[in-house]
Amino acid sequence: MFQNPEFHRMDVLSAQGEAFFFLIDFLMTDVKIFSPKDIENKTLLIDFPNVSNVNEEDEELPEFEWKSFPESLEIYQKGFELVQDHIKKGNSYLANYTRKTEIQTGLTMEQIFRFSKAKYKILLPDRFVCFSPETFIQIIQNKIVTHPMKGTIDAKVIHAEELLKNDPKEKAEHYTVVDLLRNDLSMVANDVKVNDFQRIDLIKTQQKDLLAMSSEIAGDIKPEYQNKIGSILQNLLPAGSILGAPKRKTLEIILEAEGYHRGFYTGIGGYFDGRNLDSCVMIRFIEKENGKLYFKSGGGITHRSILSHEYEEMKNKIYVPIY
Repeated sequence: MFQNPEFHRMDVLSAQGEAFFFLIDFLMTDVKIFSPKDIENKTLLIDFPNVSNVNEEDEELPEFEWKSFPESLEIYQKGFELVQDHIKKGNSYLANYTRKTEIQTGLTMEQIFRFSKAKYKILLPDRFVCFSPETFIQIIQNKIVTHPMKGTIDAKVIHAEELLKNDPKEKAEHYTVVDLLRNDLSMVANDVKVNDFQRIDLIKTQQKDLLAMSSEIAGDIKPEYQNKIGSILQNLLPAGSILGAPKRKTLEIILEAEGYHRGFYTGIGGYFDGRNLDSCVMIRFIEKENGKLYFKSGGGITHRSILSHEYEEMKNKIYVPIY
């Protein structure tokens, strides 16, 4: 049974080999499908490795301010302690706890979209802009691949890569997400394997450079799921890297702890070209709400998490990749 009829529509379109772009919110209740004509008419702006409706312009980056107003440590702590209490009780062993932070900048949302450097960029006019480095799933000739990203560190820290790979908390968090995504893929694919473990990527920003840790997991799509993009996505969502494990109970926990509506933040955006699929997790996300801009960010909480470290990580992710 489809939770949203648009998932069934995706199955129909993909079975017919018709191209489309889609957005799915975190709770899988708001699913938007855009036709090639919508893309051509720039109903939304997208810049993906395999599809873009943005004209290259030699526009000069204006000088701009960037101010963020994170909530206090005390406010952050309330949700953090609720999450850790559930973890201590065995209700979850990894929960992705996020917050929203008001920001002020002289840049428009379209300028943030145009000047940001990221693998995946999406602008839904007057709603949100996303500049995500994280691939969700790719499907190429009935092979499915996912790249969960979990673990970041300031690139300026001495021996940053070694510290990130060997930090007990970050390591446990990454192992958990890889195991979760391997199990998720096994619902729709056979012969699922981890091909590239703990890959380190550099993410450049104007504020600071970060190192991010990812892994690659791949498998062969089961015959009953071939050419059924909607069914595949419905089985895999919400994405494990921005939810936690076990999924169902952890979702209840973070909804209680966060106390705000994520909306399309940590949802999925993707493009099916008629044969193959590329999609991203919509992290690094700025949303417009009542005339103000809010940056949504967070990180994985485990029993090893230290309050001050997690609070700083949440703040470190409030950046634009403009440099």
